[in-house]
Amino acid sequence: MTVHVVVPADIDDPARPSGGNSYDRRICDGLVAIGWPVREHPVAGEWPSPDWAARTWLAGVLAGLADGAVVLLDGLIASGVPDVLLPEAGRLRVVVLLHMPLEDLSERAVLLGAAAVITTSSWSRRRLLERYRLDPAAVHVAEPGVDPAALAPGTAAGGELLCVGAVTPVKGADVLLDALAMAPDLQLRCVWVGSLTRDRDYVRALRMQLADSGLADRVCLAGTRTGTDLDAAYAAADVLVLPSRAESYGMVVTEALARGLPVIATDVGGVAETLGFGADGSRPGLLVPPDQPPALAAALRNWIGDAQLRSRLHRTARERRATLKGWPDTVAQVARVLAEVAA
Repeated sequence: MTVHVVVPADIDDPARPSGGNSYDRRICDGLVAIGWPVREHPVAGEWPSPDWAARTWLAGVLAGLADGAVVLLDGLIASGVPDVLLPEAGRLRVVVLLHMPLEDLSERAVLLGAAAVITTSSWSRRRLLERYRLDPAAVHVAEPGVDPAALAPGTAAGGELLCVGAVTPVKGADVLLDALAMAPDLQLRCVWVGSLTRDRDYVRALRMQLADSGLADRVCLAGTRTGTDLDAAYAAADVLVLPSRAESYGMVVTEALARGLPVIATDVGGVAETLGFGADGSRPGLLVPPDQPPALAAALRNWIGDAQLRSRLHRTARERRATLKGWPDTVAQVARVLAEVAA
């Protein structure tokens, strides 16, 4: 049975990488690799608030599918169009792949009408069950996998920070800049890798903040990097910093851990679960409250000022590295849900 996968049109755009797009691509390719016929339907538009043309196009795609067809929809698309999706949900077998809960009435209506929901973290699943009172048997977890990677060598001083993610308010770059400004004596340098075009006004404000705070020579907004360029950025780092205001999982956390890099992150959403534990039950990183520059500055000061702490966190990160799951596990979980719905 063919599975129809509805994804954002920029799924493969190297200039606009995202965790959701990477996840969608790995699932599509992985299903094909294990024998599932897959037909992709890339949808243009600004989701979850599409224009009339995008809504009309999606409605046409769904209307053209045969009764009983299995449809896997990216949650960014599905959550904003209950009026398009629900009229078709009775005859199609709809599965929503939800990367980040939006927590609004439209999303609730869509998820209640779906045959199954796949979330990317246990935190997201709990959140949906609490918020929407969904049937627990219909809500599943398929955590993102991670590719094996070489250990990052690191530096003796530990002052090379790396951030990976689109430069948008939700990722909290302004929080990191505020934290660094509170610790001008620390020998820290930061490279932020991620799109600079998602929110141009925000990026413009950050550049002004860099200039006003005297951090311009310590923080590099490097723009998008992929493939070997992104690998090189990880290899040059001592620690990953994730100052996000919201995360359902945090794929960059496991990407860092796969290289033996500790993580300093805000304790939001599923990040704590993603960070996990080493063999002795300790964390391979430090967690701080969100939107609290003083707390992040204190964590950075502890990191750079305590060589024993850095050594312990590196050791724990390498232990956690050995327990990470790969993308075949993720694909197998998604396939299991699709098979149940198809049956």
